[in-house]
Amino acid sequence: MSKPVVLEDVTGGSAKATHLCVLVHGLWGNPSHMRNVAKALRDEYPEDELYILPAEKNRGNFTYDGIELGGERVCAEIEDKLRSIEEQGGKITKLSIAGYSLGGLVSRYAVGLLYAKGILDDLECMNFTTFASPHLGVRTPLKGWHNTVWNVLGARTLSMSGRQLFTIDKFRDTNRPLLAVLADPDSIFMSGLKKFKRRTLYTNIANDRSVVHYTSAITKHDPYTDLENINLNYLKGYEGVILDPDHPIALRPKLQQDTLMTDYEALKKWVKSIPFMVTVGVLIPIGVVVFLANSAVQTVRSANRIKAHESGEAGLKIEQYRMPLRIKEIREEVEQAYEVLNSSQNQQYLAASDSEDDLAYDAEDRKLLKKVRRMSTPGQPTLALTPDQFDMIENLDAAGWRKFPVHIQKHRHSHAAIVVRMDKESFADGWVVLKHFAGNEFLM
Repeated sequence: MSKPVVLEDVTGGSAKATHLCVLVHGLWGNPSHMRNVAKALRDEYPEDELYILPAEKNRGNFTYDGIELGGERVCAEIEDKLRSIEEQGGKITKLSIAGYSLGGLVSRYAVGLLYAKGILDDLECMNFTTFASPHLGVRTPLKGWHNTVWNVLGARTLSMSGRQLFTIDKFRDTNRPLLAVLADPDSIFMSGLKKFKRRTLYTNIANDRSVVHYTSAITKHDPYTDLENINLNYLKGYEGVILDPDHPIALRPKLQQDTLMTDYEALKKWVKSIPFMVTVGVLIPIGVVVFLANSAVQTVRSANRIKAHESGEAGLKIEQYRMPLRIKEIREEVEQAYEVLNSSQNQQYLAASDSEDDLAYDAEDRKLLKKVRRMSTPGQPTLALTPDQFDMIENLDAAGWRKFPVHIQKHRHSHAAIVVRMDKESFADGWVVLKHFAGNEFLM
């Protein structure tokens, strides 16, 4: 195994560099989680060409404070770095951003602020990339009381970030979830996102218990729930890891199986799972108690940080980052910016006809759900998402994304492996992803 990468050895750059790439880590994360992303970029581009900035100010428990505060912190870091480089005689003319997990959403918020402040006007926006980011939130597609209990419980464990990720928040005076506002076609956030020449996402198709495929891929379908029923078509040169984005799968013909043999295979599969079930039965209750206790403490601490941030006591002049959210408002102003919890629930699909769940929505949302149901087929069923999530998919897809499904096979913790968060030999599949990103997708 090669020597672990040291973040400081692969970040930064020289005064000659004209391209700034910002790396934003995820929930509970820290800048070192992005060190191998930085390493992959540095292997391709020297310090005289590319300046690499790992976002520092939204680390650890600070990620509990919400996407909005995280975005403001990252925006401030980018502004500070642009200013610092210029003071040292350099000049940045190009900008790229790569966000991992929650960092993808924080990055989208920061981009909106940069757009509203006019900073992107002086920069050539090159690459906006996300790795396993929950663009549609982390709500498990469930119906009925399962939805109410499971998704509301999850939302209560992560302070402001939890409410935003489970889309039960009301963002400022919009009366809408923050993620819905982030995907509003008239918002500063979508306008900023569209300025980038290339928008790319990498999405795990299996074993990502933090951010499941539908949300990181921005889709209402998940054809990868049973890999035994499909053939995977891999991208040439990246076989075994990255799927061909144009033709990722082919359905396998259904074979007539012997009923006795099928029952035997099911029994064998169940027996093999016994050690796992025993482990889960013992450890999960303990882990959940510890997790919820820690969440309660961190929620209180986060609330105090948010209060200090809003009052200006945290050292950031927030009035500089509280931009009008819609382009029309900006023009007017110018003229007169769970892991463990998720994994235990299976995704559900929309019913073929209206259900009692629809009564929770207004007439316009019920009309949207009816339209989505008509497009759902047995071969490609539609997940039981919310009207807000269906709108997000339509709006985000309209911006245009290059979507790469990723099949991490050497380790079951694909969420960490996709960016090689830890230096393990079993995370080797993640290096394939990072080399594709740096060598094939990244525009200089």
